[in-house]
Amino acid sequence: MRAVVLTEPGPVDHLELRDLPIPPVAPGHVRIAVRAFGLNRSELHLRLGYADGARLPIVPGIEAVGVVDAAPGSDLRPGRQVAALMGGMGRTYDGGYAEYTVVPRSQVVPFESALPWDVLGAVPETLQTAYGSLTVGLNLRKGQTLLIRGGTSALGFATAALARDLGATVLATTRQRDRLGVLASHGVDHPILDDGDVTRQVRGIVPDGVDAALELVGTPTLPDTLAATRVHGTVCFAGMLSNRWTVPDFYPIDYLPRGVRLSAYAGDASDLPAPVLQRALDDLAGGTFGLGPVRTYRMDRIREAHQALEDNTAAGKIVVLTS
Repeated sequence: MRAVVLTEPGPVDHLELRDLPIPPVAPGHVRIAVRAFGLNRSELHLRLGYADGARLPIVPGIEAVGVVDAAPGSDLRPGRQVAALMGGMGRTYDGGYAEYTVVPRSQVVPFESALPWDVLGAVPETLQTAYGSLTVGLNLRKGQTLLIRGGTSALGFATAALARDLGATVLATTRQRDRLGVLASHGVDHPILDDGDVTRQVRGIVPDGVDAALELVGTPTLPDTLAATRVHGTVCFAGMLSNRWTVPDFYPIDYLPRGVRLSAYAGDASDLPAPVLQRALDDLAGGTFGLGPVRTYRMDRIREAHQALEDNTAAGKIVVLTS
Protein backbone atom coordinates (compact mmCIF):
# COMPACT_ATOMS: atom_id res chain seq x y z
CA MET A 1 0.00 0.00 0.00
CA ARG A 2 1.00 3.64 -0.37
CA ALA A 3 1.37 5.63 2.82
CA VAL A 4 2.76 8.99 3.90
CA VAL A 5 5.49 8.69 6.54
CA LEU A 6 6.79 11.52 8.72
CA THR A 7 10.41 10.71 9.47
CA GLU A 8 11.21 13.60 11.80
CA PRO A 9 9.86 17.08 12.57
CA GLY A 10 10.53 19.77 10.02
CA PRO A 11 9.41 21.16 6.65
CA VAL A 12 7.06 19.43 4.21
CA ASP A 13 9.85 17.44 2.56
CA HIS A 14 9.98 15.35 5.74
CA LEU A 15 6.69 13.82 4.58
CA GLU A 16 7.61 10.84 2.40
CA LEU A 17 5.27 8.81 0.20
CA ARG A 18 6.34 5.18 0.63
CA ASP A 19 5.24 1.63 -0.22
CA LEU A 20 4.50 -0.24 3.02
CA PRO A 21 3.00 -3.65 3.78
CA ILE A 22 -0.76 -3.67 4.38
CA PRO A 23 -1.03 -3.77 8.20
CA PRO A 24 -2.41 -6.90 9.88
CA VAL A 25 -5.60 -6.65 11.90
CA ALA A 26 -6.34 -8.28 15.27
CA PRO A 27 -9.67 -8.87 17.05
CA GLY A 28 -11.05 -5.66 18.48
CA HIS A 29 -9.56 -3.65 15.62
CA VAL A 30 -10.81 -2.59 12.20
CA ARG A 31 -8.76 -2.39 9.02
CA ILE A 32 -10.11 0.35 6.80
CA ALA A 33 -9.51 0.79 3.10
CA VAL A 34 -9.06 4.56 3.22
CA ARG A 35 -10.70 6.59 0.48
CA ALA A 36 -9.97 10.06 1.84
CA PHE A 37 -8.56 11.86 4.86
CA GLY A 38 -8.80 15.44 6.09
CA LEU A 39 -5.83 17.54 7.14
CA ASN A 40 -5.88 19.09 10.61
CA ARG A 41 -3.80 21.54 12.61
CA SER A 42 -2.95 18.65 14.89
CA GLU A 43 -0.96 17.06 12.07
CA LEU A 44 0.74 20.35 11.31
CA HIS A 45 1.78 20.57 14.96
CA LEU A 46 3.10 17.00 14.71
CA ARG A 47 5.16 17.85 11.63
CA LEU A 48 6.53 21.02 13.22
CA GLY A 49 7.59 19.12 16.34
CA TYR A 50 5.03 20.52 18.77
CA ALA A 51 3.30 17.21 19.55
CA ASP A 52 4.18 15.62 22.89
CA GLY A 53 4.28 11.84 23.16
CA ALA A 54 4.25 11.11 19.42
CA ARG A 55 6.45 8.34 18.06
CA LEU A 56 8.47 8.83 14.90
CA PRO A 57 8.65 7.72 12.17
CA ILE A 58 4.89 7.42 11.86
CA VAL A 59 2.04 7.57 9.37
CA PRO A 60 0.24 10.79 10.46
CA GLY A 61 -3.47 11.44 10.34
CA ILE A 62 -6.03 11.74 13.13
CA GLU A 63 -8.97 10.94 10.85
CA ALA A 64 -9.95 9.00 7.74
CA VAL A 65 -13.03 7.79 5.86
CA GLY A 66 -13.37 4.64 3.83
CA VAL A 67 -14.82 1.13 3.91
CA VAL A 68 -14.20 -1.75 6.27
CA ASP A 69 -11.66 -4.18 4.81
CA ALA A 70 -11.56 -6.54 7.80
CA ALA A 71 -12.91 -6.45 11.35
CA PRO A 72 -12.51 -9.83 13.06
CA GLY A 73 -14.93 -10.37 15.92
CA SER A 74 -16.63 -7.04 15.25
CA ASP A 75 -20.15 -5.90 14.44
CA LEU A 76 -18.79 -4.23 11.31
CA ARG A 77 -18.79 -6.12 8.03
CA PRO A 78 -16.47 -5.63 5.03
CA GLY A 79 -17.68 -2.89 2.72
CA ARG A 80 -19.36 -0.85 5.48
CA GLN A 81 -18.72 2.86 5.18
CA VAL A 82 -16.94 4.20 8.24
CA ALA A 83 -15.09 7.18 9.67
CA ALA A 84 -12.17 6.75 12.04
CA LEU A 85 -10.80 9.48 14.27
CA MET A 86 -8.69 10.31 17.30
CA GLY A 87 -7.66 7.84 20.00
CA GLY A 88 -3.96 8.04 19.23
CA MET A 89 -4.30 7.85 15.45
CA GLY A 90 -1.22 9.30 13.83
CA ARG A 91 0.44 9.90 17.19
CA THR A 92 0.96 6.60 19.02
CA TYR A 93 0.06 4.31 16.11
CA ASP A 94 -0.12 4.77 12.35
CA GLY A 95 -2.98 6.99 11.24
CA GLY A 96 -5.04 7.91 8.22
CA TYR A 97 -2.46 9.13 5.67
CA ALA A 98 -2.45 5.73 3.94
CA GLU A 99 -4.45 3.45 1.66
CA TYR A 100 -5.13 1.20 4.66
CA THR A 101 -5.21 1.96 8.36
CA VAL A 102 -5.92 -0.22 11.40
CA VAL A 103 -7.65 1.34 14.40
CA PRO A 104 -9.46 0.13 17.53
CA ARG A 105 -13.18 -0.48 17.02
CA SER A 106 -13.86 2.25 19.60
CA GLN A 107 -12.48 4.85 17.20
CA VAL A 108 -14.78 3.89 14.30
CA VAL A 109 -18.14 5.50 13.49
CA PRO A 110 -20.25 3.81 10.77
CA PHE A 111 -22.43 5.73 8.32
CA GLU A 112 -24.22 5.42 4.98
CA SER A 113 -23.93 8.09 2.30
CA ALA A 114 -23.79 8.55 -1.45
CA LEU A 115 -21.76 11.75 -1.09
CA PRO A 116 -18.38 11.72 -2.88
CA TRP A 117 -15.34 10.78 -0.81
CA ASP A 118 -13.77 14.23 -0.97
CA VAL A 119 -16.88 15.65 0.73
CA LEU A 120 -17.05 12.82 3.26
CA GLY A 121 -13.37 13.27 4.07
CA ALA A 122 -14.04 16.82 5.25
CA VAL A 123 -16.58 15.84 7.88
CA PRO A 124 -15.56 13.59 10.83
CA GLU A 125 -13.03 15.45 12.97
CA THR A 126 -14.37 18.88 12.06
CA LEU A 127 -17.94 17.88 12.91
CA GLN A 128 -16.87 16.18 16.14
CA THR A 129 -15.06 19.28 17.39
CA ALA A 130 -17.77 21.70 16.28
CA TYR A 131 -20.55 19.61 17.83
CA GLY A 132 -18.64 19.08 21.07
CA SER A 133 -17.62 22.71 21.36
CA LEU A 134 -21.22 23.89 21.05
CA THR A 135 -22.78 21.24 23.29
CA VAL A 136 -20.10 20.55 25.91
CA GLY A 137 -17.88 23.62 25.74
CA LEU A 138 -20.54 26.31 25.36
CA ASN A 139 -23.97 24.75 25.96
CA LEU A 140 -25.29 27.06 23.23
CA ARG A 141 -29.03 27.63 23.12
CA LYS A 142 -31.55 28.85 20.55
CA GLY A 143 -31.70 32.63 20.36
CA GLN A 144 -28.20 33.19 21.75
CA THR A 145 -25.33 35.00 20.05
CA LEU A 146 -22.10 33.21 19.14
CA LEU A 147 -18.74 34.69 18.14
CA ILE A 148 -16.37 32.43 16.20
CA ARG A 149 -12.79 33.69 16.29
CA GLY A 150 -11.17 32.15 13.20
CA GLY A 151 -14.32 31.78 11.13
CA THR A 152 -12.84 30.75 7.77
CA SER A 153 -11.17 27.65 9.18
CA ALA A 154 -12.91 24.33 8.49
CA LEU A 155 -13.95 24.22 12.14
CA GLY A 156 -15.24 27.77 11.94
CA PHE A 157 -17.51 27.00 8.99
CA ALA A 158 -18.80 23.80 10.59
CA THR A 159 -19.54 25.52 13.89
CA ALA A 160 -21.36 28.34 12.13
CA ALA A 161 -23.54 25.84 10.28
CA LEU A 162 -24.43 23.92 13.44
CA ALA A 163 -25.08 27.12 15.41
CA ARG A 164 -27.35 28.52 12.72
CA ASP A 165 -29.22 25.21 12.61
CA LEU A 166 -29.66 25.51 16.37
CA GLY A 167 -31.18 28.98 15.98
CA ALA A 168 -28.27 31.12 17.16
CA THR A 169 -27.06 34.41 15.70
CA VAL A 170 -23.51 33.95 14.42
CA LEU A 171 -20.67 36.47 14.31
CA ALA A 172 -17.39 35.23 12.82
CA THR A 173 -14.00 36.76 12.12
CA THR A 174 -11.41 36.64 9.38
CA ARG A 175 -8.13 38.49 8.97
CA GLN A 176 -8.57 38.64 5.19
CA ARG A 177 -10.99 41.18 3.77
CA ASP A 178 -11.69 39.09 0.67
CA ARG A 179 -13.05 36.28 2.86
CA LEU A 180 -15.84 38.38 4.43
CA GLY A 181 -18.11 37.51 1.53
CA VAL A 182 -17.29 33.81 1.94
CA LEU A 183 -18.44 33.98 5.56
CA ALA A 184 -21.66 35.72 4.56
CA SER A 185 -22.37 33.19 1.80
CA HIS A 186 -22.03 30.35 4.33
CA GLY A 187 -24.65 31.66 6.72
CA VAL A 188 -22.69 33.95 9.05
CA ASP A 189 -24.99 36.77 10.16
CA HIS A 190 -22.20 39.24 10.95
CA PRO A 191 -18.81 38.73 9.24
CA ILE A 192 -16.10 40.72 11.04
CA LEU A 193 -12.69 41.77 9.77
CA ASP A 194 -10.23 40.91 12.53
CA ASP A 195 -8.14 44.05 13.03
CA GLY A 196 -6.99 43.01 16.49
CA ASP A 197 -9.84 44.85 18.23
CA VAL A 198 -12.78 42.55 17.65
CA THR A 199 -14.37 43.56 20.96
CA ARG A 200 -15.12 47.04 19.64
CA GLN A 201 -16.86 45.65 16.55
CA VAL A 202 -18.76 42.95 18.44
CA ARG A 203 -20.09 45.37 21.02
CA GLY A 204 -21.21 47.65 18.20
CA ILE A 205 -23.48 44.79 17.16
CA VAL A 206 -24.24 43.25 20.57
CA PRO A 207 -23.66 46.04 23.15
CA ASP A 208 -23.58 43.76 26.20
CA GLY A 209 -21.29 41.24 24.49
CA VAL A 210 -22.02 37.85 22.95
CA ASP A 211 -23.48 34.98 24.94
CA ALA A 212 -20.81 32.56 23.75
CA ALA A 213 -17.52 32.63 21.88
CA LEU A 214 -15.42 29.91 20.28
CA GLU A 215 -11.70 30.70 20.28
CA LEU A 216 -9.98 28.98 17.34
CA VAL A 217 -6.98 31.26 16.82
CA GLY A 218 -5.24 30.67 20.14
CA THR A 219 -3.86 32.58 23.08
CA PRO A 220 -2.81 35.72 21.14
CA THR A 221 -6.47 36.65 20.53
CA LEU A 222 -8.02 35.08 23.62
CA PRO A 223 -8.02 38.26 25.78
CA ASP A 224 -9.87 40.18 23.05
CA THR A 225 -12.36 37.33 22.64
CA LEU A 226 -12.99 37.25 26.39
CA ALA A 227 -13.58 41.00 26.38
CA ALA A 228 -16.20 40.60 23.63
CA THR A 229 -18.25 38.22 25.81
CA ARG A 230 -20.97 39.31 28.23
CA VAL A 231 -20.99 38.80 31.98
CA HIS A 232 -21.95 35.15 32.63
CA GLY A 233 -21.14 34.34 29.01
CA THR A 234 -18.72 31.56 28.08
CA VAL A 235 -15.63 31.36 25.90
CA CYS A 236 -14.54 27.90 24.73
CA PHE A 237 -10.91 27.42 23.71
CA ALA A 238 -10.85 24.73 21.01
CA GLY A 239 -8.29 25.71 18.37
CA MET A 240 -4.80 27.04 17.84
CA LEU A 241 -4.55 28.43 14.30
CA SER A 242 -1.75 30.67 15.57
CA ASN A 243 0.23 27.63 16.83
CA ARG A 244 0.23 29.28 20.27
CA TRP A 245 -1.74 27.67 23.10
CA THR A 246 -0.15 28.69 26.40
CA VAL A 247 -0.47 31.88 28.45
CA PRO A 248 2.81 32.90 30.12
CA ASP A 249 2.53 33.81 33.79
CA PHE A 250 -1.21 33.22 33.83
CA TYR A 251 -2.87 35.21 36.64
CA PRO A 252 -6.61 34.47 36.45
CA ILE A 253 -7.92 37.49 38.35
CA ASP A 254 -6.03 39.88 36.10
CA TYR A 255 -6.50 37.87 32.88
CA LEU A 256 -10.19 36.96 32.97
CA PRO A 257 -12.87 39.67 32.71
CA ARG A 258 -15.17 39.74 35.70
CA GLY A 259 -17.95 37.18 35.39
CA VAL A 260 -16.84 35.72 32.03
CA ARG A 261 -16.37 31.95 32.01
CA LEU A 262 -13.51 30.22 30.18
CA SER A 263 -13.80 26.57 29.14
CA ALA A 264 -12.05 24.27 26.66
CA TYR A 265 -12.97 21.37 24.43
CA ALA A 266 -11.10 18.42 22.97
CA GLY A 267 -12.97 15.25 22.06
CA ASP A 268 -12.76 11.70 20.79
CA ALA A 269 -14.70 9.40 18.46
CA SER A 270 -17.09 8.64 21.31
CA ASP A 271 -18.07 12.34 21.28
CA LEU A 272 -19.41 12.00 17.73
CA PRO A 273 -22.48 9.74 18.06
CA ALA A 274 -23.30 7.84 14.87
CA PRO A 275 -26.77 9.47 14.63
CA VAL A 276 -25.19 12.94 14.76
CA LEU A 277 -22.77 12.06 11.96
CA GLN A 278 -25.53 10.43 9.89
CA ARG A 279 -27.87 13.40 10.27
CA ALA A 280 -25.11 15.82 9.24
CA LEU A 281 -24.33 13.75 6.15
CA ASP A 282 -28.02 13.46 5.24
CA ASP A 283 -28.49 17.21 5.64
CA LEU A 284 -25.32 17.86 3.67
CA ALA A 285 -26.64 15.68 0.85
CA GLY A 286 -30.00 17.43 1.04
CA GLY A 287 -28.48 20.90 0.85
CA THR A 288 -29.74 22.02 4.26
CA PHE A 289 -26.34 21.90 5.93
CA GLY A 290 -22.88 23.03 4.80
CA LEU A 291 -19.32 22.68 6.03
CA GLY A 292 -17.72 25.42 3.96
CA PRO A 293 -15.21 25.20 1.11
CA VAL A 294 -13.18 22.03 0.49
CA ARG A 295 -9.86 21.92 -1.36
CA THR A 296 -8.90 18.47 -2.64
CA TYR A 297 -5.48 16.93 -3.35
CA ARG A 298 -4.20 13.51 -4.37
CA MET A 299 -1.89 11.67 -2.00
CA ASP A 300 1.16 12.23 -4.21
CA ARG A 301 0.68 15.97 -3.56
CA ILE A 302 0.70 15.65 0.23
CA ARG A 303 3.60 18.08 0.60
CA GLU A 304 1.74 20.74 -1.39
CA ALA A 305 -1.38 20.14 0.69
CA HIS A 306 0.54 20.44 3.98
CA GLN A 307 2.22 23.65 2.80
CA ALA A 308 -1.21 25.14 2.04
CA LEU A 309 -2.32 24.14 5.55
CA GLU A 310 0.74 25.77 7.09
CA ASP A 311 0.46 28.94 5.01
CA ASN A 312 -3.31 29.27 5.58
CA THR A 313 -3.91 29.76 1.85
CA ALA A 314 -7.07 27.65 1.78
CA ALA A 315 -10.34 28.68 3.39
CA GLY A 316 -12.16 25.71 4.84
CA LYS A 317 -11.01 22.08 4.81
CA ILE A 318 -8.19 20.38 2.92
CA VAL A 319 -8.95 16.78 1.95
CA VAL A 320 -6.63 14.22 0.38
CA LEU A 321 -7.90 11.37 -1.79
CA THR A 322 -5.96 8.11 -1.76
CA SER A 323 -6.75 7.33 -5.40
